[in-house]
Amino acid sequence: MKLAGKLTALGLALASISGAVSAAQDFSNLSWQQAQAKLISGEITSAELVAYYQQRIKTLDQASDSTNSISQLSPEALAQARQLDAERAQGKVRGPLHGIPVVLKDNIDTGDGMSNSAGSLALKNNVPADDAFLVARLREAGAIILGKTNLSEWANFRSSRSSSGWSGMYGQTRNAYDFNRSPCGSSSGSGVAVAADFTLLAVGTETDGSVTCPSSINGIVGIKPTLGLVSRDGIIPISHSQDTAGPMARTVAGAVALLQAMAVYDGNDAQAEKGQMDYLRHLKADGLKGKRIGIVRQLGGYHDDVDVLFEQQLAVLKAQGAVIVDNVELADYESWGDLEYKILLQEFKPDLEAYLATTGDGVPKTMQALIAFNQSHAEQEMPYFRQEIFEAAMTPPFSPEEYQRKLSALKKMAQADGIDAALSQHKLDMLIAPSNQAAWSIDHINGDNYLGAASSPAAIAGYPHITVPMGYIQGMPVGLSFFAGKLAEPVLIEAAYGFEQATLVRRPPAIAN
Repeated sequence: MKLAGKLTALGLALASISGAVSAAQDFSNLSWQQAQAKLISGEITSAELVAYYQQRIKTLDQASDSTNSISQLSPEALAQARQLDAERAQGKVRGPLHGIPVVLKDNIDTGDGMSNSAGSLALKNNVPADDAFLVARLREAGAIILGKTNLSEWANFRSSRSSSGWSGMYGQTRNAYDFNRSPCGSSSGSGVAVAADFTLLAVGTETDGSVTCPSSINGIVGIKPTLGLVSRDGIIPISHSQDTAGPMARTVAGAVALLQAMAVYDGNDAQAEKGQMDYLRHLKADGLKGKRIGIVRQLGGYHDDVDVLFEQQLAVLKAQGAVIVDNVELADYESWGDLEYKILLQEFKPDLEAYLATTGDGVPKTMQALIAFNQSHAEQEMPYFRQEIFEAAMTPPFSPEEYQRKLSALKKMAQADGIDAALSQHKLDMLIAPSNQAAWSIDHINGDNYLGAASSPAAIAGYPHITVPMGYIQGMPVGLSFFAGKLAEPVLIEAAYGFEQATLVRRPPAIAN
């Protein structure tokens, strides 16, 4: 079936769903703010909202050759929604996420019977006994865990020729705006599910670009927080020096509400940071006024149309009162990537094996066992690309002593000599660049056609990064990135919200209409 035919069929299915869930209410494309207002007024219930998303997922997302973003539905979601509706009726409201459905990337532990697979058949039987720290905090805040999302298998750290959004467990997730194009990754399903209106909010994880890229390429907002602001407990890891979970939403306000619930100090996380708990107060329509913003040209120039779109945003920023400083340089940036990769390789095996040691029977416990599993299940696990990153991780690039020196050197490059130096030298509040190119065609032969991105500086430094939709290239969305120093979430939220409110460019994909 051609794409136009698929969308027609999906549109008919959506019309049926809308009538089945509520003849009187329009649940489609609700923002977090709109959903909360309707819940507070009694216009809708959380149970109705969960039922709406469950039916959309089953009918649209899981249709043949559709988006394929949701990997599992929680068996407890509807019961949780009814409980939260009852609490609301009794005057008990837990906070801004009370009764709001959230989906989680399928590398985050939940204690509700869903497996935590990282997309791999090797972890099919990994059914955690309890929630990850961040999931427990979300439940306490009143969020409903609707289900889990497909991802680039092993968070895109198995092969350099992988296809974003593909996993051995669940197959290929497709871009919400064009099913023939990449969703980016590794939080592919989370980005698509939000864009396509299969959930209100989603949690992704990022080592370098895995929240911001699928957010940008699917036309939504993504926040990669400061390292340690959100607990890493119960998340299948790549690197303790870069991994973090982050919120994804259709609006800045929705992403900030989710961040606020997730950013709870976990004393058991060795790199935990205490942030500012009231992030919502930084949602200021005039949030760009007086901000000094530096343009990092090094992070652009890979696509003419992206550059043109980016230049148009500078006029918006200036009109909103921002001061633009051009040609801000990140010193020696070209040398960061190779060392970053070697550090990730060094940390991957011990960090992953520490997680695997917490799993139950029927789950491989070592990197070598995972390699052997993939070899023995090559037809399902390696039909398109291999596992050369797994194999490389078996031989650490550095001795333990050299690793510590190299890690310190990399952090200094990205922090003191990189982002911090650029901010200080030009007296800046933040830096900006295009988030990514527009989505490329899915290619299982050659892998991702990745041209460029703004994710690495903040990812390597462990600093916050927010992407907000800035426009479209031939119908495909592209984001604008804001990033700054450690725990600079408040100032970034102000700028991102001010930019969003000044532009309001986001258009839902056809599957969400």
